[in-house]
Amino acid sequence: MKDSVEGTGQAARSKRADARRNEKTLLDAAAAVFVTSGVEAPVRDIAAKAGVGMGTIYRHFPTRADLIIAVYRHQVEACAEAGPALLASSATPHAALGRWIDLFVDFLVTKHGLAAVLQSDNAGFETLHAYFLDRLVPVCAQLLDAAADSGEIRSGLDAYELMRGVGNLCIGAESDPHYDARRLVGLLVAGLRRTD
Repeated sequence: MKDSVEGTGQAARSKRADARRNEKTLLDAAAAVFVTSGVEAPVRDIAAKAGVGMGTIYRHFPTRADLIIAVYRHQVEACAEAGPALLASSATPHAALGRWIDLFVDFLVTKHGLAAVLQSDNAGFETLHAYFLDRLVPVCAQLLDAAADSGEIRSGLDAYELMRGVGNLCIGAESDPHYDARRLVGLLVAGLRRTD
């Protein structure tokens, strides 16, 4: 009997792991479609990109708002988790900061069209901005502190201000094919270096 119970537990854990992987695949596909087509993209496009049926999407996310919120949270988590990983794997803290800022820019691009949706009266959208700040500002601060402690950048830089500046440089990039927000953000990050 014990083997039967243990087998059932392992099967349930395996099923949960499969469900998490499937949900991640679906959220990654939705984010990719949102980048190219905005958050109002047809669900069939997301289903095709994820390699699933539309029913699978609606089973996980009954409304478009549910899907948008889930994509946003998924991307915030990925960006938050990347900070410490980049610090551990990059040649220098400044290199980690630059790579993280690139991910942050990618995240901002996936928000294409999100602002209009956030104006809706869906209660789920109200907490997203606070969640975004709570998760990402400390990660950016950790990267800035590490780069300052290593002597690569000047100290005393504010993570929120840097993120706000990066966000402002990204405004309008989707509507002007000649505007290269990533290049300008790269100049901003390069400008953080100490000159003395």
